[in-house]
Amino acid sequence: MVSTHSNDCHTIAKFYKLDGKKLQRQFKKHLSDFKQWKEKPHAKDRLIFPENIGKQLSIDEVALSKGKLYTIVTNKKAKGKAGSIVAIIATTKAEYAIDKLLKISDSKRNTVKEITLDMANSMKLIAKKCFPKATQVTDRFHVQKLALDALQDIRIKYRWETIDQENNDIKKAKTNNKTYTAETFTNGDTLKQLLARSRYLLYKTRNDWTQKQQQRAAILFKNYPDIKKAYGICQKLRNLFNNKTISKEIAYTKLAHWFKEVEQSGFKAFNIVANSIALNYQSILNYFDNRSTNASAESFNAKIKAFRTQFRGVRNVEFFLYRLTQIFA
Repeated sequence: MVSTHSNDCHTIAKFYKLDGKKLQRQFKKHLSDFKQWKEKPHAKDRLIFPENIGKQLSIDEVALSKGKLYTIVTNKKAKGKAGSIVAIIATTKAEYAIDKLLKISDSKRNTVKEITLDMANSMKLIAKKCFPKATQVTDRFHVQKLALDALQDIRIKYRWETIDQENNDIKKAKTNNKTYTAETFTNGDTLKQLLARSRYLLYKTRNDWTQKQQQRAAILFKNYPDIKKAYGICQKLRNLFNNKTISKEIAYTKLAHWFKEVEQSGFKAFNIVANSIALNYQSILNYFDNRSTNASAESFNAKIKAFRTQFRGVRNVEFFLYRLTQIFA
């Protein structure tokens, strides 16, 4: 008999020289208990598994079908395996998600001691209303990503300026019946190429750069001191979170110094990042209590996407959720 944990009927069908689509239909209609699934009537709306609640939860959003966003609550202790799913709710609207999660008993919800989440106000409100005893921890990787996006914003701004200048130089050369030749640096990059090819090295620490990236970074920073300064600001934030020895109190002081440096830099994008951090200051600092992140939720989301790919898309949302919960709930 085909197991409900089988992820790919087409692979089985190919092995036994059967019609893959036909086998999948047979599994759905006859081999599985999908028709008798007790959650089926409301599966598209919400799926709640109170028995999977643990002391540490993650809450995040994920797109299951045609860009439709779902709120997913998972138990960290399950580590992305059976018992992971606490709730899947077909919206990211706080009021609706709260209404569904409040159907879980107070005694169950009050056992949650910590919940990790991103900086979305809807997620914060859901966590506050549904898990009032839990400490909220803003995911450090979302904070770092904001800073990295600000850094890339500066690089992209210079790149567009360079493209515009090069276009003007080409037009000018044509007007004078000349052939335009872009100047190159010692590593063979033109200015436009330098800014385009520096994208990935800016995401890395200096220690992770290849030899070519070290050479490219030296040229980039020499020609664009602003990018060098912005890169340094990003690395200081990364180093703050990576330091496993500092206390919450010391982190508070270091983050205050980081704010001051951002303010003095004059970078508009980084000031926006600083304002976002200021609005989530306490929950960001809560990271230094247990060093908890939302990585488990992100990993679980990746598993859902992989599962969706194996399904070759989601044609039947109910059946997809049935298969998903058979494995992870």
